[in-house]
Order: sequence, then C-alpha cells, then structure tokens
Amino acid sequence: ARCLLRRDRALLELLYASGVRASELLGLNPTDVDLQEQVIRVRGKGRRERQVPFGKKARAALESYLPVREELLAAGKQASQALFINAQGKRLTTRALGKAVKKYTRLFDPNWDLHPHGLRHAFATHLLSEGADLRAIQELLGHRSLSTTQKYTSVSIKHLMEVYDRAHPRA
Repeated sequence: ARCLLRRDRALLELLYASGVRASELLGLNPTDVDLQEQVIRVRGKGRRERQVPFGKKARAALESYLPVREELLAAGKQASQALFINAQGKRLTTRALGKAVKKYTRLFDPNWDLHPHGLRHAFATHLLSEGADLRAIQELLGHRSLSTTQKYTSVSIKHLMEVYDRAHPRA
C-alpha cells in the first residue's frame, strides 16, 4: 500500500506539473524521463514528440517512486517498460489514473468530482494567470491550434484585456 501511495504521488505530481494528457502520462517509459534536466519526452497526438519540463516537487516524487517501481516489477508477474505500473507490474490504465485522481481529491472534498483532464486545465490556467505566454502554453500542451489552448485556459476577454493593458507599451 505504501508503494502505491508513492506511485500515486508521482503520478499526480507529474500530471499537474507537466500538463500532459492522461494517455501521454501513462505512455511514458523510464527512458522518457530525464530527472537531471527535469524534462519528459512525450509522444502526443499524431505521434508528435515534444519535451515537457516539470518542477522540483514532481522530481522528488519520481525519485521516491522509482525504487518502488523496481519492487513492484520484482513482485509482479510481468516485466513492463511502463513508468507507471500497477501491483501486477502492468502499465497503468486511464481508468486506474481516473480512480486515483478521484480518490485523492475526495479526501479534500467529498463532493469534488475532478478528472485527470481537470489537472491539465488547471496547469494551463495557472501558467496563464502567472503571466506565461499563450504560445508557450500551446507548445507545452502540444496543441496544434492556439484557439484550442484559449479554450483550455478558460481565459476571459476581461483578463486578456487586463494583461494587454499592463504589458502593451502603448496601452
């Protein structure tokens, strides 16, 4: 149980810290993670690869989880190339990820119904509210179109105008 707690912590930290899609997160292998540079190599939609950075908390959670992953592999019935595995040593499913997100958010608020995709939205919205460039967020999320990124960040026109007024030299 302690093993799975460490796995889940790493799972949730990396999901929020990177803003990747659930399928991209679960598609990761240990070779896709560079702990030194704090970056993951993600294979997104249309088989496009991108490098996505993550922070210190996600790094610490991953460092704590990796030895546990080895224990799970040793105890499991199958060897898996997956970064995130279940107690049987198999690659974690999107359903298992959804259950983990629900389980931990309900500890904070029993009425909260958060899905993994909600963490992706939060990632984008938090970056934008801290002043990150919309194009940079687009790249991190792996969106082809800027309009998709705008929908994601649930940006109000009012907020965009405030940013414009603060940032534009002739505003």
